Parts: sequence; structure tokens; C-alpha cells
Amino acid sequence: MNLLYLHERNLTAVRLQTVIFTCIFCLLPAYDRIFAALTDANAMTVNDKTFVPFIPAESIQSRIQELASQINQDYADKKPLLVVILNGAFLFAADLMKNLTIPCEITFLRVSSYKGTSSTGQLKEILGLTEPIANRDLIVIEDIVDTGRTLNDICEQLRAFQPSSLTIATLLFKPEALLKPMKLDYVGFEIENRFVLGYGLDYDGLGRNSADILVLEQ
Repeated sequence: MNLLYLHERNLTAVRLQTVIFTCIFCLLPAYDRIFAALTDANAMTVNDKTFVPFIPAESIQSRIQELASQINQDYADKKPLLVVILNGAFLFAADLMKNLTIPCEITFLRVSSYKGTSSTGQLKEILGLTEPIANRDLIVIEDIVDTGRTLNDICEQLRAFQPSSLTIATLLFKPEALLKPMKLDYVGFEIENRFVLGYGLDYDGLGRNSADILVLEQ
């Protein structure tokens, strides 16, 4: 009697598992369609390119708070000057500075080495630096480091003014694209070598106003 009962219970369990797995396999295509629809809904087309979600705004802000906390510790007894590289780093710099509790100042540089979706590697003249930086503790704020050529040139020019120290904070870093070895002191996210847009980053001047970071659709 007990053996018959156990056999029937096992059969019931097997039937239940079969039903569950069948339902899962039937629903998978629906989940795929829903996910695809959500992705399409959040995609952005800029000129001739389509960009899809990559790093959400919540993750960006959380990571910036972590970076700010580290900078607060490292510069607890100093008054650093944030040197922001325009145009891409302005949102990152603003949110980073809002989370700093140490005394600090800010200034802006304007350079360009991008055309379309590729870095030209050719640094234009630095504009905008009016503050004396000798004997100052500088934190260079960059939106993204890929080849490193532009940032390396900027830092070399800044070091010529003999600051007390110079560190680098970048929101994004593409290790695969790096051509100029350099020390990056504060890195938000390491990403693969793909073109990204949003949160200050642009494609031919557009797309900077997205709160999220998107990536070029493959």
C-alpha cells in the first residue's frame, strides 16, 4: 500500500515538473519579445546611428557617490582644483562635485579629438585655463578615456605649470583602446571598446542630455 502511494506521488511530481517546464519553454519567446520591446522603447536614434541602453542613470549616480567618497578621504586635508575637460565631462563633474564634502574649486578646459564615432588623436589648443595652477592639487575630470592620447597631452601641458599633484578621474575607461599607458586614479566603469552616448557624451554634438549611457547598436 505504501509502495503504491509512493509510486503515485512520484508520478504526480513528474507530471507537475513536466507541466512547469512546458510552461517555461512556452513563455520564453514571450519574454524575449517583451525584453526586445523594452529595449526598442529605450533606444535612441541620433542622425544615422541607433543606440541602446547600456548603463542606467541609477548605476551612474551610485558609482559617482562611491568615487566622491574616495576623493573625500584622499583629499581630506587639501583643497583640490577640479579641472574639467569640456564638453563631455560637464555632467559627471557637476554630480561628482555635489557629492564632495571637502573644500574644492573648479575650472574648465575645452579640447576636442573626436569626429563622428572615432578619436582623431589630434589635440587642439587648450582653451579656458585662466586660474594659476602652480602648487595646486589638480584632479583632472574626464568623461571617457579610450586611446589616452588627448588626456596624456593635456596632463603633460598641465604638469608644465608645476602643480603640487595631478590625479585623473574618469567616468568611463576602455582598456582595450588605450594606446598611451597612464595612471587613472578614479574610474567609474571599465567598458569594452564600443561607442557610447549620453550623460554628457555625444555623437556629432547630439545625445549629451540622456540621463542614461547608451551604446551603439551592433
